[in-house]
Amino acid sequence: MSKLVVEVVEAIDLMPKDEHGSSSPFVEVEFDGQRQRTQTKHKDLNPSWNEKLVFSVKDPRDLDYRTLDVTVYNDRQGSDRGHHRNFLGRVKVSCALVPSEESGSSVQHYPLDKRGLFSNIKGEIALKIYAVHDGVPQEPVVQRAVPESVAAGNEEARRLQEPQFEKAPFEEIDTNRFDEEPQLEKTPFEEINTQRFDEEIKLEEKKEKKKKEQEVRTFHSIGTGAGGPPQSAPPPIKENPPVVETRTDFAKATPPAASIMHMQVPRQNPDYMLVETRPPVAAHLRYRGGDKTSTTYDLVEQMHYLYVNVVKAKDLPVMDLSGSLDPYVEVKLGNYKGQTKHLEKNQNPVWHQIFAFSKERVQSNLLEVVVKDKDFGKDDFVGKVVFDVMEIPLRVPPDSPLAPQWYRLADKKGDKIKGEIMLAVWMGTQADESFPEAWHSDAHNISHSNLANTRSKVYFSPKLYYLRVHVMEAQDLVPHDKGRYPDAYVKVVVGNQIRPTKVQQRTINPIWDDQLMFVASEPFEDYIIISVEDRIGPGKDEILGRAMIPLRQVPQRFETGKPPDPRWLNLLKPSKAEEEGEKKKEKFSSKILLRVFLEAGYHVLDESTHFSSDLQPSSKNLRKTNIGILELGILSARNLLPMKMKEGKMTDAYCVAKYGNKWVRTRTLLDTLTPRWNEQYTWEVHDPCTVITIGVFDNAHTNGSKDDARDQKIGKVRVRLSTLEIDRVYTHYYPLLVLTPSGLKKHGELQLALRFTCTAWVNMVAQYGRPLLPKMHYVNPIPVMNIDWLRHQAMQIVAARLQRAEPPLRREVVEYMLDVDYHMWSLRRSKANFHRIMSLLSGVSAVCKWFNNICYWRNPITTCLVHFLYLILVCYPELILPTIFLYLFVIGIWNYRFRPRHPPHMDVRLSQADNAHPDELDEEFDSFPTSRPSDIVRMRYDRLRSVAGRVQTVVGDLASQGERAQAILSWRDPRATAIVIILSLIWAVFIYVTPFQVVAILFGLYWLRHPRLRSKLPSVPVNFFKRLPSRSDMLI
Repeated sequence: MSKLVVEVVEAIDLMPKDEHGSSSPFVEVEFDGQRQRTQTKHKDLNPSWNEKLVFSVKDPRDLDYRTLDVTVYNDRQGSDRGHHRNFLGRVKVSCALVPSEESGSSVQHYPLDKRGLFSNIKGEIALKIYAVHDGVPQEPVVQRAVPESVAAGNEEARRLQEPQFEKAPFEEIDTNRFDEEPQLEKTPFEEINTQRFDEEIKLEEKKEKKKKEQEVRTFHSIGTGAGGPPQSAPPPIKENPPVVETRTDFAKATPPAASIMHMQVPRQNPDYMLVETRPPVAAHLRYRGGDKTSTTYDLVEQMHYLYVNVVKAKDLPVMDLSGSLDPYVEVKLGNYKGQTKHLEKNQNPVWHQIFAFSKERVQSNLLEVVVKDKDFGKDDFVGKVVFDVMEIPLRVPPDSPLAPQWYRLADKKGDKIKGEIMLAVWMGTQADESFPEAWHSDAHNISHSNLANTRSKVYFSPKLYYLRVHVMEAQDLVPHDKGRYPDAYVKVVVGNQIRPTKVQQRTINPIWDDQLMFVASEPFEDYIIISVEDRIGPGKDEILGRAMIPLRQVPQRFETGKPPDPRWLNLLKPSKAEEEGEKKKEKFSSKILLRVFLEAGYHVLDESTHFSSDLQPSSKNLRKTNIGILELGILSARNLLPMKMKEGKMTDAYCVAKYGNKWVRTRTLLDTLTPRWNEQYTWEVHDPCTVITIGVFDNAHTNGSKDDARDQKIGKVRVRLSTLEIDRVYTHYYPLLVLTPSGLKKHGELQLALRFTCTAWVNMVAQYGRPLLPKMHYVNPIPVMNIDWLRHQAMQIVAARLQRAEPPLRREVVEYMLDVDYHMWSLRRSKANFHRIMSLLSGVSAVCKWFNNICYWRNPITTCLVHFLYLILVCYPELILPTIFLYLFVIGIWNYRFRPRHPPHMDVRLSQADNAHPDELDEEFDSFPTSRPSDIVRMRYDRLRSVAGRVQTVVGDLASQGERAQAILSWRDPRATAIVIILSLIWAVFIYVTPFQVVAILFGLYWLRHPRLRSKLPSVPVNFFKRLPSRSDMLI
């Protein structure tokens, strides 16, 4: 019987259909009355299925006259709108040109057609169609292994009949129908002809060698019981295996128990991988005779702009009855039009405004600069100047700026009239110094009040210091209630930071000796407020006295120098403290002894140490010279999700990059899903073991939104500088991945160009031997309990300072770039860290397994070689260390071939983000304290208790093993300790009289003895150790 195989590969750039600007597409294929569908890919505008749908062909002679209908739908299952799918497009394919075998077919891309005149459809679908006559396709998506009973002997294999194999329905290959109806009941596995299967597998292996493609095959082995019910098929693999790999020994290696064996598991979904690019940037082209003039700005594509600098005008004619005019300038180039601000009643206005028009969008040969008079009705025409675009000069930096010139205004007919305007017009690139401040044609519909929110800017974080307040003691405190001694404590306030000391009970001369740390920033405008309070009862305190210290008067301590001397301060009543500036002297006042100083030798952590971008101390005098330069080119983005669907717009995207204390922000490109920034920035590098962070955001303040509107995050990228090769240009598309309460989402791809240039090789190599943090972090470390609190305060100070810039770098942007909530509890992140530990231990486990195979002589040749090497090292012990280091050298040279070719990026598998449970994500994004109902909190608490119970058991077992080791010589078990000390004496005498080489050889030969000389029971030392007592029986 003939079959028609339709492989649905992928779809590209589908139309978003839901309120989140995405779709959940699936494909429905209909042929000759048969209808099948693929899986649903949730929230994906570029889905990849790689599923094979198989249809029966009743009459192969009629195949040329048949038509294949392929329709793409958006799955809206669970909605309340009456139906559950939207139309995304369709394709009709004639079967006249369908190849008769898979080797003659290839993946074809078909544009999606509309269903009607008013359908809003876009995108294309990739299909691979071929026919199979009198057989089966060679590479089904899921291949099932032959039962072990079939592979046990050739006699049973000969009983299998070929006609029975032909009866196998191809509907079994459709993985979407596994849950609907078990197709395995129709054809039991005892009817498979293994001889023919082996022949077909061998033919496929020959084809696959020609393809030279790496593939993945999953085998599902099913029990041999013929009478029992069939086993349910496993769910389809979510990842996109590029191709499928076959095996010829699959019929011999399957146990009877049901299992899944992955020949090769892909590391990540291909959608989440890096894509290397070769954009036409000068850094790549100059080595092949490219443009030499662009090498100073060589990590981005050159974008030419037409710049118009409107400086001022003079002697403008009177247009109003008042004897003046309200002039403004309108710059027109094709369909693009920019305006300056209008100045009231001014015949000699001054604007100083620059306009930039993208050359690739130029739609006219004439540039018109029109001066108009602002009026209540229609604005009056004053005069104009016209330029021929082809005659405008080209300016290439580092040329000096073009000098503006006076131009006489002309009327609509071209005749010269009264009035002149000063202009400078030139063609330039984004390297021009006027580029950041210019009005861009990309922002042609933005008002002047919102124009600042779209410009590119450079920001610097404030310089941060740790402030240490050492509260020692107080004397002569006077409580409000004369009949009781105060329970005194000190509360120190610096800006928004509040820290209390411990309470000293019932004394008028308390001694605290507490050290409190705060974060302070330049310029030092705050005050340190020290108040001594009396704890009368729960939630009821009374102030006994207060003192204030200006932060600018606090001395600094550099590195390990002696801290400044403490000083006594008068404690004034709250009302008197406010009048301290009037210097009213008191006859008597309580006193407090403090030592206050700024720590200039520390680095203030404002981001996590795992991906910190700056490790320099606060003091400029203690900083080292830079070792290199980091250059970043922010080129473009593609496939961004529409973030403003509700407003009828797409996305207003801009990028933010942070390294060290320098932040950069690109200009905002309006209403586009494929923005092209092509902006380049540079940083000095002081430590290669640092990370640069680049984030993409949607600007919510381009259309007069409220100040409390939040810029939406699209995604971010981190790159560690130590993973980059020197002077190499990396150009890649990075996936923009965002973890949301509903799961992992890909919001698009960001194209970056990176280059790390070293300027001091000796200093860079020496940097690897220096401490990661400044000296003070090790000489006088900060308590662990304070580090997270201080980091949070530093983040708040940086966010508040950058939010006050113009245009502001908003708080949500800064917090997202600095990962404010990185240290919050997350079950998903805990699982990821557990798997990281297990992957590390897997190497140790592999070594132990290899050594165990050596000991049990699994490979006699290898075991003999290990014996020989061991004897050589025992006889010549001076070769041990050279052998180890030579082995490390050889391994490093061998691994050089497999070194990473791309910079690291967000790993979805490592983060456990692709298979996180929805409840785990809901818990991760919950507020602190929680805002969830009590039953959900109770369920999560019970889950946490069960996980903690397992951890508790493992920790208890580790403690038991350690206590057994301590019990060897502690006489907790008198007989065991006696045995140990007697054997120790015997071994001491034996080893003293016996050469060390002999002892080592005897020990090694015993350890590597043949399996025939081994027992399956545990050894005597293991049994002895397990019998030693632990303290677990002493626990209540």
